[in-house]
Amino acid sequence: MSQTSLKQKKKNEPGMRYSKESLDAEKRKDPDKTGARLSTQGSQEIPVPNTDSRGYIVRNQWSRTSRSPSTGAPSVDEPRSRNSAAKAPTSTTTSRTSSTSPSQHEASPPPQTPEKLSVLQTQQTRPTTQLDSQPPTPPEPEPNSRRTSKMYGGNEPWNLRETRDTKEVQLRDYAHSCDSRDLIMPKSQYPRTPPTEWKSYVQRRMQYGTSVDVDQECLSEAQQRQRQQMEEDEVDEAYWTSVSMLYEKIPSCARPRPPKPKHAITIAVSSRALFNMVDDRRIYEEEGLEKYMEYQLTNENVILTPGPAFRFVKALQHVNSRLRDLYPDEQDLFDIVLMTNNHAQVGVRLINSVNHYGLLIDRFCLTGGKSPIGYLKAYLTNLYLSADSEKVQEAIKEGIASATMFAGAKDMAYCDTQLRVAFDGDAVLFSDESEHIAKEHGLDKFFQHETLFENKPLAQGPLKGFLEDLGKLQKKFYAKDERLLCPIRTYLVTARSAASSGARVLKTLRRWGLEIDEALFLAGAPKGPILVKIRPHIFFDDQMFHIESAQKFGTITAHVPYGIAQKRN
Repeated sequence: MSQTSLKQKKKNEPGMRYSKESLDAEKRKDPDKTGARLSTQGSQEIPVPNTDSRGYIVRNQWSRTSRSPSTGAPSVDEPRSRNSAAKAPTSTTTSRTSSTSPSQHEASPPPQTPEKLSVLQTQQTRPTTQLDSQPPTPPEPEPNSRRTSKMYGGNEPWNLRETRDTKEVQLRDYAHSCDSRDLIMPKSQYPRTPPTEWKSYVQRRMQYGTSVDVDQECLSEAQQRQRQQMEEDEVDEAYWTSVSMLYEKIPSCARPRPPKPKHAITIAVSSRALFNMVDDRRIYEEEGLEKYMEYQLTNENVILTPGPAFRFVKALQHVNSRLRDLYPDEQDLFDIVLMTNNHAQVGVRLINSVNHYGLLIDRFCLTGGKSPIGYLKAYLTNLYLSADSEKVQEAIKEGIASATMFAGAKDMAYCDTQLRVAFDGDAVLFSDESEHIAKEHGLDKFFQHETLFENKPLAQGPLKGFLEDLGKLQKKFYAKDERLLCPIRTYLVTARSAASSGARVLKTLRRWGLEIDEALFLAGAPKGPILVKIRPHIFFDDQMFHIESAQKFGTITAHVPYGIAQKRN
């Protein structure tokens, strides 16, 4: 190294020491000052700006460690953007070089200008603070400074904030001067509903109406389905509301419910036994099934006339009515079932006729040409009445009490307040045991046989169960002291002689525990004149010549196809 360079180096060392000492003194005197001044020998005083760890000049920067500003608020004329701040003249390489280890400073550095040297010394003397790791703390506005609150209250322009504050004050003053409830629902337009009164959605919508008409094209498919479902629900609710109002105006008609089959006395009646369908049957036999059904559909609103079992069914309903008066919860009642092989299309005319006459028939069985006998046991039938003798014989073979109905040749007055049922004895209530002896061995042998077996009860016949059902209902009236006013009365009308064979009949009934109201022993005399006096609703007999005799006098008869008499005939 030359002497000239050594002298220059020694000359600069005191200056460097003076610069560091003067800089430290200045910083201790005024740590918040924005800049420091350095003086070197032979140079002017140069202001040194404050820089951060990245080398950027910090100008009018609020302190990051204190919540209060270190200096006064910036003036209005000062630019507010950080982009206007100038960067430090030194590069990142210079700042990094200044923070290297002492071993690197021992090497001879290249000569530097005074401006660069002063900036480098300032960076070395200032302590490095990690400011980038903390977010900037906003200044705390002064409470009494109106200017500061406007400048730093938000990011909005001042004129917009003033406009918004003015509108808020006006709206608040107007709201205090008006009733908020009147703004939402004016009293003159919508009536107020008491809180205790509940109204459905449809009623509320009808009251207030629809304020917004929604365009169907703007709705999604799900919203359209939901809207359509709501409209359908409203229509249904309105419909049922109108129906309920209609039912409230209609006077109540107390239609008794049918009894349960396991308790009831089921009487199955065919359509031709209940109604007069002679002309209908002729069309079926002569023109066929299709013409028959066409005729029924054409005349389904034409009421059918009563048949042979009509009055008997009406009398059964009267007994039910009397029983319900005495026993409101009674289940041991007559249950009438319309059992027919007609097609279901004929059912409309049958229903219209049943309702026209006020018959309480709720159970129908329309088999469509098939024999209904298979359904008799399913219905727990106690008695089957039909106009078809073949169906009746089929039911008798199945062990079901059955009879073929025949109407009287002329009209006869019947009692409407009492059910009257007349029975023949042999092959009807009893077995045909005695009939066999009479037909094969004559009347003398018959009388001797009955006298010999007087104390031996007769075997039961097909109608014995029905007589037991009638006796069971009669006892219910007897229990209420209604014997003389009982709506059921039974008759025994037999060709037996009371002196020779009547004792065995009465003792058999006694052994069965049955009571007969009237026993008429005719000893072979015609039964027609006696039946005219009795005027029964139905008369059961096993022989056709007794049936024909009773028909001539207008008695409604029922032929029981059972016993040896059927073979003889």
